[in-house]
Amino acid sequence: MTTTANRITKRLDRCGGSACIRDTRIAVWGIEQWRRLGKSDAWLLDNFPGLSIEDLLAAWEYAGSHPDEMDEAIRRNAEA
Repeated sequence: MTTTANRITKRLDRCGGSACIRDTRIAVWGIEQWRRLGKSDAWLLDNFPGLSIEDLLAAWEYAGSHPDEMDEAIRRNAEA
């Protein structure tokens, strides 16, 4: 079973330290925002071809465990 520990990374030199999927620049809050807008996992996989279903499952687990972090990042992005 995949865990967030081996799929989600946080590095200060990548995306401002936001939680990202593996070593990509795809921030968890970004795809969480798409999900909140009603996009399906299939849509996300089609539009982010480097992602796997395991990546999405880890992202959803991380987002569910860090709701305040997700809300704050989405809010900051909307204000920018």
